[in-house]
Amino acid sequence: MLENNFKILYNSNLVKDIVSFININNSIKNNNSRQICFTVIAGVNATYTEDIGNMDRQLNNKMNSGQILYIRIKELVRQMTFEDTAFYSDAYDKWSRSRKLTLKCITDNIMTERAGNALQRTLTVFRQTKTVSPSMEKNFAVKLLFWYDNLFKPYISQFQPNIPLKIVTQNIIKIQEYLFFYMLTQSGCNVLLLQSEKAIDTVAEKLKLSYQSVIGNYSNIKIPEYTLSDSKDRQKPVVQKSTTNRNTVSIPPRTDRRQNIVSQSPNQESKPKIPQRTEKSFEELAQLAKSVVMIAVHDRKGDIIGLGSGIMIGKEGYILTNNHVARGGAYYSVHIENDDNTYMTDEVIKYHPLYDLAVIRIEKRLDPIPVYKGQKELVRGQKVVAIGSPLGLFNSVSDGIISGFREVKDGVVMIQFTAPISSGSSGGAVLNLYGEVIGISTAGIVEGQNINLAMDYKYINQFIKGFV
Repeated sequence: MLENNFKILYNSNLVKDIVSFININNSIKNNNSRQICFTVIAGVNATYTEDIGNMDRQLNNKMNSGQILYIRIKELVRQMTFEDTAFYSDAYDKWSRSRKLTLKCITDNIMTERAGNALQRTLTVFRQTKTVSPSMEKNFAVKLLFWYDNLFKPYISQFQPNIPLKIVTQNIIKIQEYLFFYMLTQSGCNVLLLQSEKAIDTVAEKLKLSYQSVIGNYSNIKIPEYTLSDSKDRQKPVVQKSTTNRNTVSIPPRTDRRQNIVSQSPNQESKPKIPQRTEKSFEELAQLAKSVVMIAVHDRKGDIIGLGSGIMIGKEGYILTNNHVARGGAYYSVHIENDDNTYMTDEVIKYHPLYDLAVIRIEKRLDPIPVYKGQKELVRGQKVVAIGSPLGLFNSVSDGIISGFREVKDGVVMIQFTAPISSGSSGGAVLNLYGEVIGISTAGIVEGQNINLAMDYKYINQFIKGFV
């Protein structure tokens, strides 16, 4: 099969502006090679929005007549569901062994073969940007495969191996996004990055994988939304955004006992012997704040749009927080007690809307807090300590008791506790006196006094398997 010899030849300097990107034509040559461009257009000029509108119209018309495949997106999908994470993790493992790639949406053999070859080359570049552990490489590969599959999903019926592919996006901010678009070029796509607001990441720039054309100064100019013209063979919409709905918690009356939850621990007689545990003083519990972080949530422009907390749960940089904290962010800055560094990340490894849990990852070895394994059932009146960053007051510590267990939505039971929390505490730790996480601060009832809710350790233990 000739596809095994498919070659990419970069000729990016042919594209100096939006107009030249419209006109570039890169069909596959007789020797099974394709000349493609990977171009960054920096800044804006007087005809910027008009040129973008013309590009959309002209390339849409060419796509509808079968001459090209054209995709313009505002941003990449930020979060994967639990099922997505499991699928693409398994796909990566199989690809690592056999170099044969299976995707969820894309089943065309040529597309998957190109994607697998492009993934391999992109991971090679990724290793050049920093010291990469096997888990870091796998997490990045899973994200690449998820993005790749979802980008092409609406266009599966229109893909033709020999026609030019043109992909445009705007104002990317992270090296991982940049490398994803590099992966697209390695699979035969022409890529144009419209950097109207800011330059590409400095690490990305040093790689010198793309050609940059400066057409003016950076500006907050509004880039026109892209709307597909009608086509019977295409699904709409194309602009990719996270569509996870915000969870709302409603507490039914007179429900004050645990229901519908089966303990995750084995029967007593089958348990191994548990080492003797000793209760800690409040001063000792407060020292566990070193393993609780403050998370600032940023939009694509870099502005902070929310604050929350998180709990270190895995040594390889894994941090547990609430889904409602992570949702909607373009990236996150993480602050650790007694550490002057700020750790930036856009890695949302997995999330679960019903449990309101999410795992993000930073590039740092961490000192996790153990999660309670359920040696005994939690009871009302049991003392607890909460650690979080209410209203941005970094790692505040408060104490209280468990005051009840409340069934909220679809049989999920949450811990009601009295330790004071406020906005910004979400994602923080609720500890027993042994210094173990029994819950994650999730919600507070504003109309009441110290009526707060935490997601129970049983859901946490289910959710974080493989990260601890």
